[in-house]
Amino acid sequence: MNGYLNESNFMMVEEGFTTRDLLENLLVELCQAGDQQAFFVADLGDIVKKHLQFLKALPRVKPFFPLKCNSSDGVIRLLAELGTGFACTNKAEIARVQSIGVPPDKIFYSSPCKQVAHIKYAASHGVQLMTFDNEVELSKVARSHPGARMLLGIAADSSPSAHPIMMFGTTLKSCRHLLETAKEQAVEVVGVSFHLGSRGLEPQAFAQAMAAAQLAFDMGTELGFQMHLLDIGGGFPGTEDTRARFKEMAAVINSALDLYFPDGCGVEIVARPGRYYVTSAFTLAATVTAREEVPMEQPGSDGGWDGGTIPAMCPTPPEPSPCSSPEEDSANKKSLVYHLSDGIYGAFSCLLFDTPCPTPQLPKESRPALPWEATTTRRRP
Repeated sequence: MNGYLNESNFMMVEEGFTTRDLLENLLVELCQAGDQQAFFVADLGDIVKKHLQFLKALPRVKPFFPLKCNSSDGVIRLLAELGTGFACTNKAEIARVQSIGVPPDKIFYSSPCKQVAHIKYAASHGVQLMTFDNEVELSKVARSHPGARMLLGIAADSSPSAHPIMMFGTTLKSCRHLLETAKEQAVEVVGVSFHLGSRGLEPQAFAQAMAAAQLAFDMGTELGFQMHLLDIGGGFPGTEDTRARFKEMAAVINSALDLYFPDGCGVEIVARPGRYYVTSAFTLAATVTAREEVPMEQPGSDGGWDGGTIPAMCPTPPEPSPCSSPEEDSANKKSLVYHLSDGIYGAFSCLLFDTPCPTPQLPKESRPALPWEATTTRRRP
């Protein structure tokens, strides 16, 4: 044990006692107290299993957990105890992990767009590993952190994205120019970084990205840089119900590493698995704070809708009258809208950028004997 984790960070339960059991007990207590705040329950044991699975499936890859994915104290301390590194995007995240004793060499300042003040903070606190994908970023680092060890970020989008403006990384055509500029400004470039993201990720995309990374490595070596670090980013699924399963991805990654960066070539491999570690470990409990009926064609009392159609419990609507017209039946149809105690600016923020819609489950004690119907949830901000 490295001393990052102590008993105040978790609760021990008896063998066979599940997260669902714990939730049921907590819900009974909170309902009796009249507390309707949404909350998470995390199974830290699940995170340990995921970590061991990752090391077994990708033995050459060192994980760096992106703090922006989940900054819960228990998660950070557990992963630090397990020996992972941390990918931080700003000064606050760097300070957070260093406050529990994570050393600078375990921190990757992974943001491609950094504030000068944050670069200086990283420099003064010994954090050297950073990334860049344009000349402006390179110049900021050259002026503010001469001792930085830089990774050249290359574009490696695996599929058409709904948010292309948020994609980072330079093209292969621009790599040589950026590397030459780094050489002129005496910035040390030590490797290449790419990030595929998690939207519709195909395993073969990793092989394509590594092929591009090898070309960038060759450019850097030709210019005299000691290229010895490859960051393959994130995009690993957190559950097994995705189109691409983790084991399939791992097999493709291992094959691509053997082809483009074989064992013994002197290149260290790191990755940034985020949701992979925490998705299946966390369960959200939220309260239905209100319910309303609205016309079927208008899922929402104000004509708007900020959620998705999900299964929920509600009584079956009455059968249409044999004397009514189809137009009248359509006008009479109602949709039930449920308002929850959390929203898209909280636990449901994933819905702004990701396609999966969470599947609700009712507590055992409050499950009425009613049929399932399609309803709409409205998450309050």
